[in-house]
Amino acid sequence: MVNLDTYNADADGLAASAAPLNDKVAGLNARFRHHSATAVMQGALQDAGNIALVSSFGAESVVLLHMAAVIDPMVPVLFVDTELLFTETLVYQQEVSERLGLRNVQIVKAADIAAKDPYGALRFSDTDACCALRKTAPLQAALDGFDGWITGRKRFQAGSRAALDFFEVEETAAGATGRIKINPLAHWAPEDVRAYMTENRLPRHPLVAKGYPSIGCAPCTSPVAAGEDPRAGRWRDQSKEECGIHVVNGQFIRTGA
Repeated sequence: MVNLDTYNADADGLAASAAPLNDKVAGLNARFRHHSATAVMQGALQDAGNIALVSSFGAESVVLLHMAAVIDPMVPVLFVDTELLFTETLVYQQEVSERLGLRNVQIVKAADIAAKDPYGALRFSDTDACCALRKTAPLQAALDGFDGWITGRKRFQAGSRAALDFFEVEETAAGATGRIKINPLAHWAPEDVRAYMTENRLPRHPLVAKGYPSIGCAPCTSPVAAGEDPRAGRWRDQSKEECGIHVVNGQFIRTGA
């Protein structure tokens, strides 16, 4: 039987320990509310603690990677190789890292794929479990010791991101992690991304020209037709909108949430 007094005391303790982080996030959002993405990135790296940049080296990733390289080429860049990525993504990751002079790119892989998904068939029966095994769990392990991490999420990408702030307290399905998530491009529109890439002559992911405006694992990403939502090719025909890295209110985000 659960001791309710103990349970309530534990819950109160967790809430109290989370309060300083919530206050810090609120303060950072107030401070950078009207600042540029570059200023948010620089402020995060200087004032938010030990911060990593998590990058998929996807269709728009080069923008944040370029900003980070200009500010500090030694910024830790975490790249999760799910072992189901497009070959083009793996080649692009190497080329961009070398071109931008990023000197601290860390390749993150799950150690237990062979044991838990030896035939690569988990994605057919449970896409959430596949994402958790290959992406979410290894990333969470890689982030251990960091105070926060930078993402490339933007408000226009999905309904679940419509109110995205520059800074937020990270949550997983298991609860708050004690880390901050930083979204420097939260307020950018698609044309802002294209303009930045053009002005800085940044290399495009080769799959973008083939109809892939949002790129994940090869088996779960398909081309997008003209007029479709840019993320329509991710987990097509499934009620799935996020891989599990990004959670709201302790739950994976679904279409229409």
